[in-house]
Amino acid sequence: QVQLVESGGGSVQPGGSLRLSCAASGSFFRINAMGWYRQAPGKERELVARIFSGDSTNYADSVKGRFTISRDAAGNTVYLQMNSLKVEDTAVYYCYARILRYSGTAPYDYWGQGTQVTVSS
Repeated sequence: QVQLVESGGGSVQPGGSLRLSCAASGSFFRINAMGWYRQAPGKERELVARIFSGDSTNYADSVKGRFTISRDAAGNTVYLQMNSLKVEDTAVYYCYARILRYSGTAPYDYWGQGTQVTVSS
């Protein structure tokens, strides 16, 4: 069983910073990618940032230059450093990981439980 455990959400004023963490645990062969999606009330879930096994990254245009995704040396924990936060960044942030449970099998997407980020004055 694979689990993603998130931490680090909260409330902050515009211009502030937060750091999200997500740790993958359980039995698996390899993590192909990890990242963060977010969903605001009344909106669809959208990609925020992803990091791949080769350390390449991609970001939503709306967060480029403000958010930075990184991971630990083992590759099982991903971080999202969010700076210069805006009111429109308010959403539930979901960690995601594309994981191969066993060698030679197809990858599967796993999701965390979500953590609330609220940016408000």
